[in-house]
Amino acid sequence: MDIVLEQFVLFVISLFANGLSALAGGGAGLLQLPALLFLGLAFGTALATHKIASVALGVGATFRHIREKGIDLRFSLFILMTGLPGVVLGALVILAVPDAIARLVLGVFTTGLGIYSWRSPALGMESNHKNRTLLGWVVGGAGLFFIGFLNGSITSGTGLFVTIWLVVWFGFDYQRAVTYTLILVGLFWNGFGAVTLALQTDVKWEWIPALLVGALLGGYFGANLSIAKGNKLVKRSFEFVTIAVGVSLIVDGLV
Repeated sequence: MDIVLEQFVLFVISLFANGLSALAGGGAGLLQLPALLFLGLAFGTALATHKIASVALGVGATFRHIREKGIDLRFSLFILMTGLPGVVLGALVILAVPDAIARLVLGVFTTGLGIYSWRSPALGMESNHKNRTLLGWVVGGAGLFFIGFLNGSITSGTGLFVTIWLVVWFGFDYQRAVTYTLILVGLFWNGFGAVTLALQTDVKWEWIPALLVGALLGGYFGANLSIAKGNKLVKRSFEFVTIAVGVSLIVDGLV
């Protein structure tokens, strides 16, 4: 493939995948990682390349969301402190562990989350803070650690898990939950996972610029659309992407 055409294809894939992810609160790997595999990269190289590029999604979304001034610093630190150890642990073990069964189970669970949200019309439409007791924080942190582990080890859809966890357990509305997911998962969780993977396997560095620009612009415009259109569109986007990611993971696990 001609190098200019190759870079353009990578940019378009990244722009679309990350724009949809910024709107729904996760799922960029649904399109981006399979595309990198289709273009000839080995799994480990494609995974590390995808993780590095996906950090730009967090950067683009942060530029847009930070102007809304809706981020609680203490809660953000809680998400980082509980999730990042899981991210690093997951990234350390993934390259040595076959993941077909994990993808299948995760796919069934992810699809179920999308259906659950779809069948619960009021879920995440309004903010209703809950589980802010000691036990609530412990359980919430354990959930974020587990999702962090999945983020480091499984490539598709784990940002969606953070979004739904913040909605169901902590009572966030979808729009606010997506804001935290894009900034903290997209920028910090993926950043730590990318560094850990890059130290263990090769990265297709010549593809990174096009993927980074696409992710940066996709993150910004997807976040802008979610802010402009509100919870209803974000909720519907979450449900569509969650079910799509879940089905994709199920197929991957069975093939």
